Amino acid sequence: MDHLLTVDEAAELLHTSVRFVRRLISERRIEFVKVGRHVRIRESALIAFVVAGTVTPLTRSNVTERAA
Repeated sequence: MDHLLTVDEAAELLHTSVRFVRRLISERRIEFVKVGRHVRIRESALIAFVVAGTVTPLTRSNVTERAA
């Protein structure tokens, strides 16, 4: 079973504010678990969110192909 993170712990791992994590939850942009009144985020869901938002850098060949 994945480690369940609190909103505060998720914000700390992302180096963002708690408000940002709560917005992700309210907009349902990140998977979360309700445990009674508490909200928890699976560590794997947090990693998947970061991976999905990762942008690969441009290489010199990518830039020259676009110019053509």
